Amino acid sequence: MARDAAAVAEAAGIFDALPGAARPFGGRTAELAALTVAAGRPSPGRGRLLVLAGRPGSGRTALAVQWARNVVAEYPDGLLYARLSAPDGTRVGAGRAARMLLDQLGERPGLALLPGAAEEDPACEALREALAARRALLLLDDVRDTGQVWPLLAEKTESLVLATTSGPLTGIDGIDPVILGGLEHRGAVELLSVLVGGTRISCDPVGAAELAEACANRPAALRLAAGWLRSEPRLPVTEAAVRLRQPVEQPRERSRTAAERPDTVPVVEGDPLRGAFEPAYRRLPAARARLLRLCTLAPGQQVDLRTASALVGCPAPEAGTHLAALAELELMEREPAAADGTERYRVPGRLYGRLVELRAEIDRPSELELARARLLERLVRLVDSARLLLDPAAGPNPDPLPGPLRLRSAAHAGQWLLGEREQLLAAVADAVGQGDLDGTAGRLVTALLRALPLTGEAAPADLHALHESVLKVARRQGAPRRAAAALLNLGDLQADADRWEQAAERYRRAVELFRGAGDEAGCARALESVGHCHRALGDPLRAADAYGRALALRQAVGDQVTEARLLVRLAEAHTALRRFEEALREYRSAAAVLRRIGDREGRQRVAALAGRLREHLGQEGFRPLSE
Repeated sequence: MARDAAAVAEAAGIFDALPGAARPFGGRTAELAALTVAAGRPSPGRGRLLVLAGRPGSGRTALAVQWARNVVAEYPDGLLYARLSAPDGTRVGAGRAARMLLDQLGERPGLALLPGAAEEDPACEALREALAARRALLLLDDVRDTGQVWPLLAEKTESLVLATTSGPLTGIDGIDPVILGGLEHRGAVELLSVLVGGTRISCDPVGAAELAEACANRPAALRLAAGWLRSEPRLPVTEAAVRLRQPVEQPRERSRTAAERPDTVPVVEGDPLRGAFEPAYRRLPAARARLLRLCTLAPGQQVDLRTASALVGCPAPEAGTHLAALAELELMEREPAAADGTERYRVPGRLYGRLVELRAEIDRPSELELARARLLERLVRLVDSARLLLDPAAGPNPDPLPGPLRLRSAAHAGQWLLGEREQLLAAVADAVGQGDLDGTAGRLVTALLRALPLTGEAAPADLHALHESVLKVARRQGAPRRAAAALLNLGDLQADADRWEQAAERYRRAVELFRGAGDEAGCARALESVGHCHRALGDPLRAADAYGRALALRQAVGDQVTEARLLVRLAEAHTALRRFEEALREYRSAAAVLRRIGDREGRQRVAALAGRLREHLGQEGFRPLSE
């Protein structure tokens, strides 16, 4: 049914960003009907919101995707998707989610959508405005709190927001969630029969019933048990049920540092997911088990053969084989393929806690750091390779990647950069947050800042996040010049978005850092930008002061080109203050500097500016004293 629903969307030309549907999907007839009824109720508050609540492993995402595709014809403006929690529990803010959804709508987040200190991220308002004129369905997966949802709800819209969550969403009136438990017993046995195949289930109905009961009829546990049975074709179903009911052996604890401890709540003892996971994991070859554990280090816990091979240090084809085998055992989830057809996978959030436990027990800290370093180095090389393909003038790639990893053309490079943008940004955030690989993380930031603009779709918010990472690393390393340069770039982004007060604050901090480092040229650059902000804010007096201080520094270092520009800026500020004598004097000084450096066109422009000022003064009946 899911495949037919997806075909309906494709045939109708409806945009579909939903993840792949569960194969097979069975049962849940009552829950699908309940969602349809709930969606038809009038919404008492802002926006149309439908909530599907269920424990991890209950199949809530699969059910939400199935229902959304069943009703796709009612939402011709698209099926949109955003995951609001990473498997490790990291919360995705409403602003970031809004940018992802705007991108899916084809509304490229522009300068006005930069994150700022405002009470609400402007991207949320932009999304609400975009949805007000559309009929789209938004699936917000794994929501943790109402603060992630409320800012995205548009008033007076035909669009619908479907949120999946593990608990109640308080703070929004009128929510009547659809509660998801285990499958009906018959449906659970049928799912096992389809997943295991052959006659093993039908020939042992008692064992099948016991196995389904041991899994609490929960889809995720049933799928793990089925994967385990497929890997052990001689294992009786009854025996599998007995093993699943046995208490799981507690792992031996050892002294661990805070960095080694799991950063999420471990799976609760007695949970059928834990019981179904353990036998499947224990049968894995050592190399495959290691890959599964190390995939928890990947940004967003999403991997493909390029990133997985870097994490474990093996050839890409071998990593691809391991990933496919893990997905066959239901230990990894298949994600939609990349634009170039590369298969992508994700560590299931329901297994993440136990895998982090195992990683801390088995893998040495030095091995984990080396795996993270290999991954970052691989991403740097991929981004640099993409940049060189997108910018032919940069020359050939002096360090090409191995064949299976290589980006083949400029089009391929652009697709890869845009398709992996979220993961690349997450890799930067993870590395900068941990702080132990600042050198490689800095190289990745630099590579992204050079490559993303070449795609023509570099979101200012992404550039803002990258420069913030540069600033954080520079402060940690005690590098004032680099921190000041990052502040300048952040100020420029804010100025381009007409956020002059925020820009001025960053420029002033840059002035202090450049001054402390004895960098007069950098200080002058930042002061000139402060002047631009005051001018835009309608304060020519403070603008003139900033331009004057920048001018003195430029004159001291003999930068005549910039000196002439600042003299013109200063003249314009004096004109705004009605200091006409001073303005004409600065124009004459600028013309003299341009004469010395032989800039004839510049002199003509300055002469024209001075001429217009004199003409204006003549119309007002004012005659400069100099004349």
